[in-house]
Amino acid sequence: MAEEPAGLIRLKKADIGPATEVLARAFERDPKMEYFTSDTGDHRALTRQILRFELAYGILYGEVYAPSPAMEGVAVWLPSKKAEISFWRAVRAGALSLRRHVGGDVMKRILAFSEYIDALHREHLPDAHWYLFFIGVDPDHQGKGIASRLIRPMLARFDREGVSCYLVTQNEQNVPLYEHYGFGVISRSTIPGCDVGHVEMLRKAGQ
Repeated sequence: MAEEPAGLIRLKKADIGPATEVLARAFERDPKMEYFTSDTGDHRALTRQILRFELAYGILYGEVYAPSPAMEGVAVWLPSKKAEISFWRAVRAGALSLRRHVGGDVMKRILAFSEYIDALHREHLPDAHWYLFFIGVDPDHQGKGIASRLIRPMLARFDREGVSCYLVTQNEQNVPLYEHYGFGVISRSTIPGCDVGHVEMLRKAGQ
């Protein structure tokens, strides 16, 4: 059984509701979410549905943590063998419900986006590793070290296990933050069909 990181609370299915609200506030201006929900007129509600699905997926196939019961922030980590959201994994995590709530156009954007970033992920990092699927800090708690509380214990664990950690971001402003934790940029590109930038980053064990 995987070692539990000290100082973090592992979230369960019952926590999806409150965790979704925290992340919806954190991702209010996220370029990826704005792309998914553009021209819909219901950005906040659709963002919640997408994040709810992604949280459910993380709880089923990875590890999801908050720094305290107050859920000042949330981080979702996936082992590389479960990083790609296959059809049946998606169905188990609630993809059919997601499709009903967001509609066909939004779902097409999500699927095209996922196919593109999954292909890059496979190409650039075929070996076993952990994937920081996403992390969000409630705006009311930003600047208080919450991200460090969520990230550092996991990186320390990965160092002990001797495995690398990978992440992506569509927000260039986040790159220096992740560089602070030892991640380096391995590629930059633009999501096909839109002007959203995509950055892949890697931290090797012990960096």
